[in-house]
Amino acid sequence: MITQSEVRVGEVVQVPPPTDAGLVFIGRIHTPWTNRLECPRQGRQDGPTCRIEVFEPWVAALDGITEFEQLEVLYWLHLSRRDLVKQSPRNDGIARGAFSLRTPVRPNPIGTQLVKLERVEGPNVFVRGLDCLNCTPLIDLKPDRCAFTPVAAPAG
Repeated sequence: MITQSEVRVGEVVQVPPPTDAGLVFIGRIHTPWTNRLECPRQGRQDGPTCRIEVFEPWVAALDGITEFEQLEVLYWLHLSRRDLVKQSPRNDGIARGAFSLRTPVRPNPIGTQLVKLERVEGPNVFVRGLDCLNCTPLIDLKPDRCAFTPVAAPAG
């Protein structure tokens, strides 16, 4: 059974001093999940429709977003621990480095998810495929990078 903040056998905890990167939350994500134990581990594009609320002055930045079927959502996992260097996600006593896992417990808990765009209504972007808690702060929205053709390197 997963608990909210247990330290498992073999896990390593380290708390670095805080610094300010100047991150700006541009909105808030509304999902049906209110705690980590009920939240899916990976989003599914046939999952529930979730609402991404974009704050002013960033609503104008949504112009043109409906040209894409999929978006990459970047969000701040505000309730995640930030102090585990090594983790035992399977609770098997074998700890792995945080960077080798897709865990929300990270030094900078940034989540990313590729979602299916359903519709846009004013400052609200409706999507399927999220895997974060209700009221998660939004960092950024980007068109699916696979939808772009790479620019060729200049000859010479």
